[in-house]
Amino acid sequence: MSQHRSLRAASTLGAKRNVLKRFERVELLRKRTLWTEGRRVTGLPKTKPEE
Repeated sequence: MSQHRSLRAASTLGAKRNVLKRFERVELLRKRTLWTEGRRVTGLPKTKPEE
């Protein structure tokens, strides 16, 4: 009997996420030099993930 698609492990699905977590967005803004220290982490600008 085969396993249903929704029960597979996340690593085998291989789908690319298009939504970043907050800490990932802050790291990306730091890399792009758009982040200033002391800034609030709420209301961050929209960012596209690195490819």
